[in-house]
Amino acid sequence: MSKPNALQISQNLNDFEQHPERSRRALLKTHFGYDSFRPNQEEIINTVLAGKDALAIMPTGGGKSLCFQLPSLALDGTAIVISPLIALMKDQVDALNANGISAAYYNSTQEQEVQAAILEKLITGQLKLIYVAPESLWGLTNHLSKIQINLIAVDEAHCISSWGHDFRPAYTQLNRLKQEFPGTPIIALTATADRATQDDILQQLGIPTAQKFVSSFDRPNIYLDVKPGQNRIQHIYKFLSSRGLQSGIIYCLSRKSTENITKKLKAKGYDAAAYHAGLSAGDRTQIQEDFINDRTPIIVATIAFGMGIDKSNVRWVIHYNMPKNIEGYYQEIGRGGRDGLKAQALMFYSYADVLMLRKFTEGTPTQEFQLAKLERMQQFSESLNCRRKALLSYFGENLAEDCGNCDICKNPPKYFDGTLIAQKVCSAVTRMKEQEAIGTVIDVLRGAQNQQVLEKGYQTIKTYGAAKDLSWKDLQQYIIQLLNQGVLQIWFHEKGRLVLTPIAKQILFEGKNIRLANLVKQTEEIQKPKAARSKSTKKDLFEKLRTLRSTLATTMGVPAYVIFSDASLQDMEDKKPRTINQFSEISGVGQAKLDKYADAFLKVIAKHLDATDLKTTTHEKSFQLFKDGKTVSEIAKERGVAENTIFGHLVKMHKEGASIDLYQFITQEEIKEVKMAQKKLGNPDGLKIYFDHFEEKMPYSTIKLGLYLDPKK
Repeated sequence: MSKPNALQISQNLNDFEQHPERSRRALLKTHFGYDSFRPNQEEIINTVLAGKDALAIMPTGGGKSLCFQLPSLALDGTAIVISPLIALMKDQVDALNANGISAAYYNSTQEQEVQAAILEKLITGQLKLIYVAPESLWGLTNHLSKIQINLIAVDEAHCISSWGHDFRPAYTQLNRLKQEFPGTPIIALTATADRATQDDILQQLGIPTAQKFVSSFDRPNIYLDVKPGQNRIQHIYKFLSSRGLQSGIIYCLSRKSTENITKKLKAKGYDAAAYHAGLSAGDRTQIQEDFINDRTPIIVATIAFGMGIDKSNVRWVIHYNMPKNIEGYYQEIGRGGRDGLKAQALMFYSYADVLMLRKFTEGTPTQEFQLAKLERMQQFSESLNCRRKALLSYFGENLAEDCGNCDICKNPPKYFDGTLIAQKVCSAVTRMKEQEAIGTVIDVLRGAQNQQVLEKGYQTIKTYGAAKDLSWKDLQQYIIQLLNQGVLQIWFHEKGRLVLTPIAKQILFEGKNIRLANLVKQTEEIQKPKAARSKSTKKDLFEKLRTLRSTLATTMGVPAYVIFSDASLQDMEDKKPRTINQFSEISGVGQAKLDKYADAFLKVIAKHLDATDLKTTTHEKSFQLFKDGKTVSEIAKERGVAENTIFGHLVKMHKEGASIDLYQFITQEEIKEVKMAQKKLGNPDGLKIYFDHFEEKMPYSTIKLGLYLDPKK
């Protein structure tokens, strides 16, 4: 196989730097339609371009794929992308081709003729990227030896780790990659990996010194909500009642549940489909295709659904049952709002779910480890503190302030000053050298005299018995709150021991205060979701653009979001471009999409604006141009009228309640002069008499404003 050495990589990078047309940002705009990189993207790309290995931990929708797709364009040769699912490969290849990038995927399900055509393109250098499953990779050895490989990307890299939540045995063979291609940079990418999984990924891939890039796990556009497990289906009906044709997923633990819920939704008139492993491969494929292409808006599925779906416009995700760990929960809610627009994650929680999940875990090789993660998921579900803080703290990220976009922040419980309790807990963890799990820490704080405490001599430390006034259960709940607030962390891979975070040290040494929630069960009404776009809004511009996108997608045989994401359509609705140049400034519009789609979308926008203009009064049109940032003189010139007329339009809009600062066009002295003239002249009709009074030195526009406005006091 072609194995570029350090000199070749350096030459590639130098060549890249010397050609402005191949600059990172030029490639970003030309092929992907974006003007700037997201956090960490550029640094990761620079690392790969320099021939170095990297591990990228980025949230779903954070732009992981760009971190290997753009370098593959910048460097000579072809990138090998190892991906676990055919659907995921297909979606990414469709999106790349739509952006004018030559890419293909190769797997055992394809016809021999299709495989032969792909391999011909690969060998003749016509592909910039080829996607392959780990099971198929080593069967391509003879073909890969004939090409120049510029990088290797291992997507969904958590699958290689037994510490991860989705271990895939086939991934373990990827430890040969660095041996086979010692001079080729390897980039491993995943959205969900805690500290133990991150380290294990690097060890398993044989790249222990690879640079880590851990982006924020925060997805602030997703509203987090957890509700008791009673009356779930009624909650779902109410949840869906205002969401029209929005795409969403309902996750269940069992096949039977998916079927039952789907039947109930259909009986209520919702277009839904069940998805689980008991269906035939053909049925599963069709259901998935219908969802991807916006033909079926609601999927009720087991957790097998969604991993390979790159659909950007999923607006909500519901967990009918509590997931088995936070990694899985995070990955599944991350399928909502990938376009950056608002999305909602609703989870139902009951202790029956916990018992069922514990039963599933019994007898597995990593039972103790998985039970600890299940317990942490339960603690998140029962949290009395900001959900986002709790979620991010699990991944080692501390949020300074409450998020304001979760059920706890919207309906907070009553809090008290828990600083003293927090100090006692943190001090105990410190004095036990961060080596003990929650149970032992509680026993020591309560002054227990059991064998473990006495054998380890913990009865002699200063904090022994420091919280004996609290019950075991209450103290446990307070410690869980400290975990959820990011004060403490659990290291699952090291027997679940508690460790301190920087916040804990602030509590102990810098006087930081901590609030804890009273342990009183909160009973609150279901929060009514904000109204979403529904069938009644079909006539707005967004829906017209959405209809065009759907038509084009059907014609081309690709998912609608491959044409444009909802975020791009929203940008079109906001900016209302009229020209090719204006359309090129829309987010997500690169050169290939500009060439393919600009005319069609501009026609829809122009038709909508023309129809809107017919219903808009002349003064409303002037005001809209003023809001768009044009000056009065520019508006007058564009509309072919006098500036005085435009001022008249603005005054009329102000009278109708529009927010316009008219005082910016006139001085206080001028207002006073006009008012004096009005009194002196006997409040005459018309402006000509005022104009003559001021010897034609005061413009009509100033006179008009002076008559309308009062002097500021």
